[in-house]
Amino acid sequence: MACDRVNAALPDPPSEREEENKEEEKTIWNIFAELESVELPLGTTLRSIYDDQPNAHKRFMEKLDARIRNHDREIEKMCNFHHQGFVDAITELLKVRADAEKLMGQVTDTNRRLQEAGREVTAQTEEVIRCRIQQRNMATTVEKLQLCIPVLEMYSKLKEQLDSKRYYAALKTMEQLEKVYIPRVSQYRFCQIMAENLPRLREEIKEISMSDLKDFLESIRKHSDKVGETAMRQAQQHRTFNSAVAKQASVGHYTKPMYSLNGRTQSHTHNGLMVDDDTGDEEEADEEVLTAQDLVDFSPVYRCLHIYTVLGDRETFENYYRKQRKKQARLVLQPQANMHETVEGYRRYFNQIVGFFVVEDHILHATQGLVTRAFTDELWNMALSKIIAVLRTHSSYCDDPDLVLELKNLIVIFADTLQVYGFPVNRLFDLLFEVRDQYNETLLKKWALVFREIFELDNYSPIPVETEEEYKLVVSRFPFHDAEIEKQDFPKKLPMSQSVPQIYTQVKEFIYASLKFSESLHRSSTEIDDMLRKSTNLLLTRTLSSCLQNLIKKPHIGLTELVQIIINTTHLEQACRYLEEFITNITNVSPETVHTTRLYGLSTFKDARHAAEGEIYTKLNQKIDEFIQLADYEWGMAESDGRASGYLMDLINFLRSTFQVFTHLPGKVAQTACMSACKHLSTSLMQMLLDTELKQISMGAIQQFNLDVIQCELFASSEPVPGFQGDTLQLAFIDLRQLLDLFMVWDWSTYLADYGQPTSKYLRVNPATALALLEKVYRGMKDTSKKNNIFSQFRKNDRDKQKLIETVVKQLRSLVNGMSS
Repeated sequence: MACDRVNAALPDPPSEREEENKEEEKTIWNIFAELESVELPLGTTLRSIYDDQPNAHKRFMEKLDARIRNHDREIEKMCNFHHQGFVDAITELLKVRADAEKLMGQVTDTNRRLQEAGREVTAQTEEVIRCRIQQRNMATTVEKLQLCIPVLEMYSKLKEQLDSKRYYAALKTMEQLEKVYIPRVSQYRFCQIMAENLPRLREEIKEISMSDLKDFLESIRKHSDKVGETAMRQAQQHRTFNSAVAKQASVGHYTKPMYSLNGRTQSHTHNGLMVDDDTGDEEEADEEVLTAQDLVDFSPVYRCLHIYTVLGDRETFENYYRKQRKKQARLVLQPQANMHETVEGYRRYFNQIVGFFVVEDHILHATQGLVTRAFTDELWNMALSKIIAVLRTHSSYCDDPDLVLELKNLIVIFADTLQVYGFPVNRLFDLLFEVRDQYNETLLKKWALVFREIFELDNYSPIPVETEEEYKLVVSRFPFHDAEIEKQDFPKKLPMSQSVPQIYTQVKEFIYASLKFSESLHRSSTEIDDMLRKSTNLLLTRTLSSCLQNLIKKPHIGLTELVQIIINTTHLEQACRYLEEFITNITNVSPETVHTTRLYGLSTFKDARHAAEGEIYTKLNQKIDEFIQLADYEWGMAESDGRASGYLMDLINFLRSTFQVFTHLPGKVAQTACMSACKHLSTSLMQMLLDTELKQISMGAIQQFNLDVIQCELFASSEPVPGFQGDTLQLAFIDLRQLLDLFMVWDWSTYLADYGQPTSKYLRVNPATALALLEKVYRGMKDTSKKNNIFSQFRKNDRDKQKLIETVVKQLRSLVNGMSS
C-alpha cells in the first residue's frame, strides 16, 4: 500500500523517457521491497545498487528521500487521526487515580488487620507443618532403616563367618549382599564402602584358603606314610583272609570283598564300579578299620575347591593342585640312598607311594573334577616307571635272600593294594620275575657257602650207625636203600659220608626257599613247577657243581677223600629222581607234562665224578712221581744187588694199599686208576732209562733195573684190582719188558731180522729207544774198561763183540733214519 501511495505521488514521465524511467523505477521499487522485507539478506540487494548503471546510486538516494518523506506524511496523518482518543484516555485515568489511592488505603488497612488476626494461626500452622515434616521424615527413616537393617545384619553375619573360618558360607553371604541387599540401599555411603570392601574380603578368603591348602599338602606329605601303611596292612590282612577261605571247602558262592579307605566295604560289579555292600552292615568287624578321613583331614581341599568354584576361579585351583601333587609325587618317588640295606627302607618307600595314590583316589571320588582318572593314570604311569627303575637298581645291590624275599612280599602287597584302587600293576609282576632271578642268585650264593661249609666239615669216611634209630634218622634225611647193608648187624657203616644227607637236605631247603618266592605271584602250578625246576637245575649245575669242582682241586684232598667224593656223587646222582618227586608233590604237576623241565643233576654228578676220577689219576701219578724221585740207581755198578730197589717196593706197597680202598669205587674206576698208575709207572721208568742227562749205563745197572721191572710185573699179575682179564694189566710194562729182554739176552740178530714183522719177539721196542740205550751201555762198557786198565785185553778178546755193537748201532741208526724220512 505504501508503494502504491508512493507511485501515485510520483509525476508521469515523458513518453520516450517514460519507458526507461518505468524500468528504472521498477528496479528501485524492487530494491525498496527487498530492503523493507526482513526475510531477504541485504548484502546482495545493496550490491545491486552499486553494480547497476552509473548514477544509479544517486538516483536511488533521491528516490529513497522521496519515499521517506512520503512515509513521514502518512505517519503524521495517522497521529492526527488518533490524538483525540489518546487525550480522552488520559483524562479518564486521572479521574480513576483518586479512587485507586483510596482503594489502596482500604486494602492496606484490611491486610494489616488480616495479618494481625492470622499471626497465631500462622504460628500454629507452621508448627503443624513442622510436625508433619518430622513425621514424614521419621516414616522415611524407618522405611530406609528397614531396608538397611538386613544389609547390616548380613554384613555382621559375614564378619562372624569370617571369624569362624566358614569361608564358603561367607562367600554365599557376600553373593547375597551384592545381588539382593546392597542394590536396595546402594545410594548410602556405608553401602558403597561395603561394596568396595567385598572384593578385598574375597581375595583374603582366597589367600587364606590357599594357605590352608598349602598346609594340607605339607601335612599330607608327612601323613602319606601312615595312610600307605594302613592300606597295605589291610591288603595283607585281606590276602591272608582269602588264603584261609580258599583252603576251606567251597560251599555256595563267595563274593570277594574289597577294602577301601572310604570307611565302607565295597565290591566290584560287572562293570568295575565300586558299590556299597549294604548287606554287610549287620556284621561289624571286631576291629575298627581306619579310613582316610580318620588319618587325614580333607576339609581344606573341599573348602578351597568350593571357594575357588564360587569365585569362578576353579581352573586356577585345579591347575595349582595338580602341579603341586606332581611335584610331591616326584619327591615321594625319590628313594633314600641306603634303602636297599633294610626291609624297613623299602617298606617306608612303598608306604609313601601307596599313601600318595590312596589320597589321590579319595580326592578323585570325593570331588568332581579336581583330579581326573586321566590325571591319576598319568601320575601312576610316571610313578610306575620310576618305581621299576628304582627297584631294579636297588635290588641289584642286595645279597641277602631273606631281604629279597621280604622285598618280593612287599612288592606283592604293594601291587595288590594299588590294584584295589584301579591302578594297573602288571608291570610290577613282570618286575618280580627279574627280582626272582636276583633272588635265585642270592640263594645260589648263600647255598654255595652252605655247600662249602658242609664239604669243609666232612670227614670223607663212611657214616657209622650204631643203632636202628641212627639208621632210621639217616634214611629219613636221605633216600638210601641197600638190601645187603640192611641185612647187616649193628654197628655198620653206610657207604656215603655225612655230607651226602646234608647236601640232599640243603637242596630240599633250597627248593622250599625258591618256592617261597613263587607264592602270591598269581602264577599257575605249571609255571611254578617250571620255576622250581629251573632254579634247582641252576643250584645243581652251577653252584653245587662249582663247589665240587673246587673241592676236588683243593691240595689237601687226598686219594681217600677223592674216592669218597666219587662214592658220594654216585649216591647223590641216584637221589635226583627223589628230588623230582619232591618237586612234583609240592606243585602237583605231573612229571609227564610236555613242558616239564627235567633236573640236570645226573650230568652234574657225572661231571663231578669224572673230575674226581681225573684228579685221582693225577694225584696217583703225582705220588708215583714222588716215589720215583727217591730212586737212586748206581748206573755204573758191575753187578746187581739181587733184590729190587727199596723205593720201588715202597711204591708197590703204597699202590697195593691204595687199590684196596679203590674196591669201593663204582664201575671200572678202580680198574682205570690201576691201569693208569701202571702205565704211568712204566712210562716213568722208561724215561729214567732214556734220560738225556744219563750218559752211560752198565750191564749191572740194567740187571738191577730188570729186577725192579720184574717186581712191577709181579704186582700187575697179582690182580691188585679185580676185574682184569688175563695179563691185561701186565701189558702196561710190555715196552720195558721187551727192551730189557733185548739187552739181557743180547738178541740183536733176532730183533734186526724180525723188525717190522707183526710176530716179532721185540715188536714194542722202538729202534730209537734201543739205539739210545745201546749207546749208553756201550759208553758204560768203555768207561769200565778204562778204569780197570784192561781195555787193550778187552779189544783183543772182545773185538768181535765191539764190531757187533758198532754194526748194530749202524743198523739201528739206519732204521731210525728210515723212520724219520
